[in-house]
Amino acid sequence: MIYKLTTLIVIICAAALFTAAHFSSPPKNLGITGGNLSPCPNSPNCVSSQETDKEHSTQAFKASGSNKQVMKKLRSCIKKMGGKITSRSGPYLHAEFRSKWFRFVDDLECIYDEAEGKIDVRSAARLGYSDFGVNKKRVDELRRLFEEE
Repeated sequence: MIYKLTTLIVIICAAALFTAAHFSSPPKNLGITGGNLSPCPNSPNCVSSQETDKEHSTQAFKASGSNKQVMKKLRSCIKKMGGKITSRSGPYLHAEFRSKWFRFVDDLECIYDEAEGKIDVRSAARLGYSDFGVNKKRVDELRRLFEEE
């Protein structure tokens, strides 16, 4: 009896997690505000090249070329990584990545500063507290692919 009850509870929790992850809405803080990406929350599930604290900071990408050229290259790299580009406007790009198991959505944002020759990047989980370093690894992989292409 206890085994059946435990199994039922696990199934219900897994279904709830899947539903929450699958139908999560994009956060309202996406996009550019005053020329910057939104700051990371206090939780350790976000990295940004515009943050200065050790837990959230990552390096901007070096880039050169026209906005059109750089965005094309970024889109190609993101697609290779399995991301889905949801919007692009001028120097800004937003993409979504889904986790393998529960299909949790993470948001990746990039903004290209042609004058400074850099791409600022922010990657954050929509749900939960910790991402176990997934967003940092994603940004590092995107940087590697971008530099190789």
